[in-house]
Amino acid sequence: MAAPVEVELLADGRLVVWSTEDSRNLFNSDFYGKPLGNPKPKEDFDEPLILDLIEGIYLLEKKAVMVHSGKRKLTVAALRKVAREKMEGFDAKYSVYNDLREKGFVVTPGLKYGCDFAVYEHGPGIDHAPYIIQVMSRGDQMSALDIVKAGRLASTVRKTFIAAISDRGGIEYLEFKWWKA
Repeated sequence: MAAPVEVELLADGRLVVWSTEDSRNLFNSDFYGKPLGNPKPKEDFDEPLILDLIEGIYLLEKKAVMVHSGKRKLTVAALRKVAREKMEGFDAKYSVYNDLREKGFVVTPGLKYGCDFAVYEHGPGIDHAPYIIQVMSRGDQMSALDIVKAGRLASTVRKTFIAAISDRGGIEYLEFKWWKA
């Protein structure tokens, strides 16, 4: 097993891999993070890698990274605490991210699609994300307008909209299919 990659937690909650070699290895191994200021990275890039908190915690649990803030090394519990302060619904989002990664999918932030995650079967640049995921709790409600918006968005970007319902009993995935009458 390779030595864990050093990652720095910034005050805004982003995680940075400063080493170019480590950045490339993490990104190229399974598409973790985004090279800073490089929207369409190739295998060889020279920018630091930015990880979001969910990716960082996943990699920290896998012992693939070591996270520090200043001179202090952070545990999984300490980084989870930061994530809960910075991210609404962190626990549900993390459980969905973890479940999808463990099933072999490549999961990236879905902000540009207006949802929580974009999910790839192989990875960005290899295939297009066939799914966009919105994480919800069992008590959340979707109005008819919310469903129409999700359908319009998914159709426009040629993706399948999935609501991931996360609770203590596990995760249920509800796929919305659209058809013409």
